[in-house]
Amino acid sequence: MGGIDETDAVGLARALTQLLDDARRGLGPGRGTELVRRVTDHVGAPLAQLPNVALQLPSWEHVTLHKGVEAYLAAHSPGAEWFGVAGLARGHEDLMGMLAGAEQHGMYVLGAVEYGTATAGPDEVVEVVQLGYVPTLAPDGRPVVIGLRGGYEQFGDPVCELRVLAADREVATAVRDEVERLARERDVLRGAVLFFDVNEHRGNEMVSFLPRPELSVEDVVLPAGVLDAIERHVVRSAEHTARLVALGQHLKRGLLLHGPPGTGKTHTVRYLLGRLHGYTAVVLSGRAMKLLPQATALVRRLQPAVLVIEDVDLIAEDRGMHQTTPLLFELLNRIDGVDADADVTFILTTNRVADMERALVDRPGRVDLAVEVPRPDADGRERLLRLYARGLPLDAPQAARVVAATEGVTASYMRELVRRAVVRRIDAAAPVTLEGTVLDEALAELTDERSTLTRALLGGAPPA
Repeated sequence: MGGIDETDAVGLARALTQLLDDARRGLGPGRGTELVRRVTDHVGAPLAQLPNVALQLPSWEHVTLHKGVEAYLAAHSPGAEWFGVAGLARGHEDLMGMLAGAEQHGMYVLGAVEYGTATAGPDEVVEVVQLGYVPTLAPDGRPVVIGLRGGYEQFGDPVCELRVLAADREVATAVRDEVERLARERDVLRGAVLFFDVNEHRGNEMVSFLPRPELSVEDVVLPAGVLDAIERHVVRSAEHTARLVALGQHLKRGLLLHGPPGTGKTHTVRYLLGRLHGYTAVVLSGRAMKLLPQATALVRRLQPAVLVIEDVDLIAEDRGMHQTTPLLFELLNRIDGVDADADVTFILTTNRVADMERALVDRPGRVDLAVEVPRPDADGRERLLRLYARGLPLDAPQAARVVAATEGVTASYMRELVRRAVVRRIDAAAPVTLEGTVLDEALAELTDERSTLTRALLGGAPPA
């Protein structure tokens, strides 16, 4: 197969070069003059002489950073007006680069401020400046321009940016530091329950706000004394924390919940998060494990805090059985790296404690309490039956039969058993009850030989 003729190739290259030259001349440096003048006229210095003072934060800090800028403007220039940038590929360029592109090539021009919405809580969405500049004053009265730019997920950009432009570097630095201080005072992540995930689009990082769970002690069915031991280790008041510090005791603690799938480990974690009012909670699982460094830094900064790592066996398998993963070393190093006097709790869950890396559970300073969450005994199954029945009339002899016939099942199995019984009565004209034989019928459905896989997925009794 022949290639392109050399003469044609040269002609094409010349034509493309001419096209680009014409485009550059059409844009021209003067095209972006008005945008640049908005900055340089205010600060009183040419763009090339402005120091480069910036603050870059993860994209989930955008709302917090925006609040810091708002607070700064309210204090130093309440009437300040934002201006924006127009031009292609703004998501690929930082705030200083856009100004340089406007001055040198006319690539960007004065435009409208770009606004966006961002989540500030489980039920709160706020409007933020996605891209814009605003003239204001430094604390000493000298002129500065603040630029704010959020991350652009579609371009794989996981950071938001604050940039301060002033004729003097020390002035710009002072403004940046003050904005950051004000932002930290208004941090929307502090005291929140956060779930880290990874966007399938370009692998971008995301943080979601979750409502803090509200579970009572009656909602958690564990063997006698187990929940008390867990709460004693994890939950404490600010008063108790202060007394521990005064007595020279460490605050950092680690909890490992282990047991078969469906026994209630995640449910127990949710109960603990509900009890830890005022604590920042970060939950990691699955593909978000790669965000462990960011999550650990966040809980250290926003303490008192708790970091939940679900299914830790996925990254912390025994080194003698499996190839060592970088995430395993990262996890161990991050736990060790948090100071003993940091009010940070690590809660790890696993379905396969036998495969766990021994260094994780044996060495001090990593995990100091390991608790089994077992399959419920007869008393536990009866309590679960009544819990999931939610006050519906329940036939006592039938309940006793079901409890006896479900030895070895998990809490998830008992919940599904009650749900199926309710579904069988939901279409009846009479009020729904669990009296008669409806639970027996639901159990027969689950134990049918055609439901073998379903039983396994729900945590049915293991083979004898």
